[in-house]
Amino acid sequence: MSEQKQQPFSFKLLKTDGMARRGEITTPHGVVRTPAFMPVGTQATVKAMYPQQVRELGADVILGNTYHLMLRPTAERVAKLGGLHKFMNWPHTILTDSGGFQVMSLSSLRKMTEEGVTFRSHHDGSKHMMSPERSVEIQGLLGSDIQMQLDQCIGLPAEKKEIEAAMQLSLRWAVRSREQFERMGGPAKGQGLYGIVQGGDNAELRIESARQLAQMPFEGYSVGGLAVGEPQAVMLKTLEVTTPVMPVDKPRYLMGVGTPEDLLESVARGIDQFDCVMPTRAGRHGLAYTRFGKVNLKNARHADDPRPLDAQSNCEATNNYSRAYLHHLVRVNEGLAAMLLTWNNLAYYQYLMQGIRDAIDAGQFEDFRQKTKEDWARGDLEPYSS
Repeated sequence: MSEQKQQPFSFKLLKTDGMARRGEITTPHGVVRTPAFMPVGTQATVKAMYPQQVRELGADVILGNTYHLMLRPTAERVAKLGGLHKFMNWPHTILTDSGGFQVMSLSSLRKMTEEGVTFRSHHDGSKHMMSPERSVEIQGLLGSDIQMQLDQCIGLPAEKKEIEAAMQLSLRWAVRSREQFERMGGPAKGQGLYGIVQGGDNAELRIESARQLAQMPFEGYSVGGLAVGEPQAVMLKTLEVTTPVMPVDKPRYLMGVGTPEDLLESVARGIDQFDCVMPTRAGRHGLAYTRFGKVNLKNARHADDPRPLDAQSNCEATNNYSRAYLHHLVRVNEGLAAMLLTWNNLAYYQYLMQGIRDAIDAGQFEDFRQKTKEDWARGDLEPYSS
């Protein structure tokens, strides 16, 4: 406890370049350099990766999932075993989401009321109740450094009436989440709780949600309810009206996003934190992210190609294994394929984020943005010919 009190949650804005922001979040388990991409460790593991690998690639923070961990192995068991950091051997910052999205998307027989959501586990059908208080209680038991309020996330497109009802309920749940966070002693432990801006693709509702949340004493603020089926243009337009209303002196987190282009364009609109399963999921399905854009290793064009994915990369998975070998591993469904391609993908995401941070520091973000997009547009290397 004493160590945690010495390092209370804080955010320092170090540099701006247009709307792009460079900062640092301090938590009891270290400093998070922003803009930051948070690899997703849904069930207390970043799939196909060792924790030390994830750290060596440049990740300052990873994400754990409240819904999955409350079901297996349970938050109470993790707490008895010393908390999530010790449980998964990750001594750095951990952010946990509220579990609300998974309750809505994975569980069956849901029943939502003002109190919360009653649902049945997608594992065994057991019945559970997720309220704002219970969500924060679980996150407190896990001991995460950054916690999220429970909110209602609905898919898009949706009627304004439905979007507004979800937004207003999320605001009421924000108050209750904060009260529970205070009861759990979160601030004294140096932890942070983020409020979540809702409002779908409606500018008026987004602004109202952001303004009301800004009046509440959250350590950070998130933009939720995007990356739920809407086109990228809608997401970016929503950010353009939302981030200017969000507090300047607090971190801004865009939940569940996204592709490298999503990250680059969202930084340009004032976002500081991201998470997404995309790089790990893509790696398990034979897809690599590189400076040249996406490379599908299932494609037969790679079968006789001795070249690495990117000879200039510092990642061993990217420059030490031939495309032919990676193609072979993918085709025969070897576990090493998922390991190497996940390694490559997370390495590229962290390479991109470091490039973004360096560019903002140098006041050259727009140049970096255009150069990066030009490289993607140029595409992969020409097919190999011996």
